[in-house]
Amino acid sequence: MSTDLSQAHHKINYIEIPVKALASSKAFFNQVFAWTFVDYGDDYAAIVGAGIDGGLYSSDKQVSVQQGSVLVVLYSADLAKTEQAIIHAGGSIIKPVFEFPGGRRFHFCDVNGNEFAVWSDK
Repeated sequence: MSTDLSQAHHKINYIEIPVKALASSKAFFNQVFAWTFVDYGDDYAAIVGAGIDGGLYSSDKQVSVQQGSVLVVLYSADLAKTEQAIIHAGGSIIKPVFEFPGGRRFHFCDVNGNEFAVWSDK
């Protein structure tokens, strides 16, 4: 089966995220965002259902805006509910909800210390 990539030229196609512990990262993202994964060995898992293709790979590195990393920003229709789900799953809020033109957002760290953000226009 062939995939039509005619519209993919010069578009972001895949994002890979380093994680210290693959199993706990998969559990966190599944619990909070309902992502599923396809394992490729012990050190890599492809992300399914995140809105863009990507994967998690074993690494002792972390992503952080303070260190100059790209920030992965997720959308939520209910910012407060997503924030509570992150906390309940063992993540931490590192930048409380703030407003910006077009909406509101907050930053969080997953269970392995990687920084992400969640925004909403609601």
